Amino acid sequence: MAIRRIKQIIDSHPSSDGDGVKIQRAHGFNNSQFSPFLMIDELKSESPEDYIGGFPPHPHRGIETLTYMLQGHFQHKDHMGNTGELRDGGAQWMSAGRGVIHSEMPMMTDGNLHGFQIWINLPATKKMQPAQYHDFQPEVITEKTLSENSLVRIISGDLTIKGETLTGPLQKTGVPTTVADWRATSGESFNSCLNPDFQAMLYVYKGAIEIAGVTARAGQLAILESGEGLSIKATEDTGILLLSGLPIDEPVVHYGPFVMNSMEEIEQALSDYQQGKLVG
Repeated sequence: MAIRRIKQIIDSHPSSDGDGVKIQRAHGFNNSQFSPFLMIDELKSESPEDYIGGFPPHPHRGIETLTYMLQGHFQHKDHMGNTGELRDGGAQWMSAGRGVIHSEMPMMTDGNLHGFQIWINLPATKKMQPAQYHDFQPEVITEKTLSENSLVRIISGDLTIKGETLTGPLQKTGVPTTVADWRATSGESFNSCLNPDFQAMLYVYKGAIEIAGVTARAGQLAILESGEGLSIKATEDTGILLLSGLPIDEPVVHYGPFVMNSMEEIEQALSDYQQGKLVG
């Protein structure tokens, strides 16, 4: 079995979005190795001033968003009438398709906020499908205790560990994806099988990990080589997100909240939004 090694390490960088919400961002709109993922935003704060404005109503077309909260709540409202409020450990998925207008408001738990929003690309055949939304409260996220000091949570897709396939609650992303959260103390190891057709990367949100002698630390994204196996060692008390998915071999044109395949499609999205036609 070919074990995946680290191909590239990308440092996340401070940024802001919405109404001045402070985030750490790692993105790959022009990096085919990211596909099918486009962006990872980490929200982490002990100060309400960092996020109090939230994300007022705004549009999207051509992408999916997956929001996952370690600590804190996240309230979603959209033009379809959906309202969802995540609790600690929950996730919510939205497929913008041809168009969605929604708002998002992060809220602390016990003075802390820590979560992620992941943008997932849609293939051209699904960019104009109707919008969809679903939330997954913490009790439906698949969990597996690997040892006394090691836990994995499967949010999307499936993951095979020691011959057992664990399936997450989100199964209808535009292309097959796996998103998982591994938490462990220093010295613990994580070994799994991944679909060799999938690209994969790891976002370290706590501590540090080592893969075949290469270290990735908190705030870094490690893009992995191809292969079937994954073997990670925690060199500190650690938390990581594993993102793996079937790459989309299509042009990516990004403009603000829209991700399409050509500039003409971006211009159409802007026109539809300005004329009140984005959501059909």
